[in-house]
Amino acid sequence: MCRFFLLSLQPIMYFALGAHLIMENEKQQLVDELKALLDQNVADIKDQVDNLKTQFYRLYHEEQAALKQAAEQAAQAAGETLENWQPVRDELEIQFTELLNVYKQKRAELAKKTAEEQEQNLLRKENILEQMREMAQAETADVMGNLQKMRDLQAEWKTIGPVPAPKANDIWKQYQQYQEQFYDLVKINIELRDLDFKKNLEMKTLLCEAAEKLQENENVMEAARALQQLHDEWKEIGPVARELREDLWNRFKQASSVVNKKHQAYFDALHEKENENLEKKQTLIEQLKQIDFAAFKTNKQWEDASAKVQEIQNEWRKIGFAPKKQNQSIYEEYRRLTDGFFKAKTAYYKELRDVLGENLKRKRALVEQAEALRESEEWQQTTEALIALQKEWKEIGPVARKYSDELWTRFTAACDAFFEKKRESTKNARQEGRKARLEKTIADGDRNKLIRMYETLQQEIKTAENNILFFTGKSKSANKLVDDMQKKIDALKKQLSELEERINAIDANN
Repeated sequence: MCRFFLLSLQPIMYFALGAHLIMENEKQQLVDELKALLDQNVADIKDQVDNLKTQFYRLYHEEQAALKQAAEQAAQAAGETLENWQPVRDELEIQFTELLNVYKQKRAELAKKTAEEQEQNLLRKENILEQMREMAQAETADVMGNLQKMRDLQAEWKTIGPVPAPKANDIWKQYQQYQEQFYDLVKINIELRDLDFKKNLEMKTLLCEAAEKLQENENVMEAARALQQLHDEWKEIGPVARELREDLWNRFKQASSVVNKKHQAYFDALHEKENENLEKKQTLIEQLKQIDFAAFKTNKQWEDASAKVQEIQNEWRKIGFAPKKQNQSIYEEYRRLTDGFFKAKTAYYKELRDVLGENLKRKRALVEQAEALRESEEWQQTTEALIALQKEWKEIGPVARKYSDELWTRFTAACDAFFEKKRESTKNARQEGRKARLEKTIADGDRNKLIRMYETLQQEIKTAENNILFFTGKSKSANKLVDDMQKKIDALKKQLSELEERINAIDANN
């Protein structure tokens, strides 16, 4: 039994070791990729870093689960219980964590720098807006002088980067308002207005074309980011002729809508896939719940169930994430069920080892008793003792396979040796004595003696028939002993029949 268990454990240990080596290679590749990413602009690598982080810790947790399972099996094989197991932080995990810390530090520094720059940008733009407001609200104005100043302010505005998000919309609205107020207030000539409107029309038309081109981009995330950039540029461009404004904006908005719908469809498909993953995981959870291991009584039941659980674990690893809201809770339920199964399995085999150990101790004691009796010549007393030992042997349960054959061979050898000696010692004496008694009884025509002889033969036949039930074994000598006993019984029955005829003859004569 123990040998079978150890052999069945080896594939799991080899599988865990192989899976560990594969995961180490994959983790090393992820560490190298993260290290390379940190040489790039930290503002451009967030999505890639998040993806690497997800992949790395998925591998890390799967690796830890495999190592823990292997440790549990190894402890089980050693007859121990795994306690206080802690995840092992290997060098790759430490390196990956350090690289993430470097990334976080760079992000923090970038965020701080960006926030400072945006505050400076806000101050600069507020200064420009104040100048634009003064020109837009002035009752009199130097048209040509203010026009050039307005263009200079517009040019400077475009060179300034983004401002804090909460202020961005209000700043842009003021900028547009003051531009329009300025152009209306100073009443610049139509040619100059048309020139600016034409320039703005050309720039916004290019943005429309760029937005329409994004519809062909299959990378929806990249297209969405590019579209946002186009919208930022649109806000920075001045107005176009009033009769063109609505149509131009509708064109840009329509192109944006197509990209946004694809972006939304992408996330809808992602959510649908996550829901499918949730259903698959719920199905596996139900399969785990259906494994009623509390009723298991045999090793085969446990091994079959273990194979089923491992199959479920393999399927689970192939399934992607469930919706964020349910992902953690269903994983915790999955771990609770699998951990409960393997804890129960460990407890079962521990109890089994205790039972096998007690059976081993009892059978060794019987072997020693049988070996101590093998040379005895107290035929009747020793026969009864050995038969009692054989009966007790059958009542004891199994022992570990690596001890079973050895103990059985020693036990049957001791029994066979005694019964072989007994058979050789008593065979001739019994036959001669029985023949002499029979002849004497017949010669005397003493019916009472014949009756006693008849009863003695009956008892001897009954004893022999009972004893033959216990003379079983795997050796040739054991089988020969059974054959000899059967021949003896047949001979006794023949003599019994002859005695019966003699008694009947005496009764007939009387």
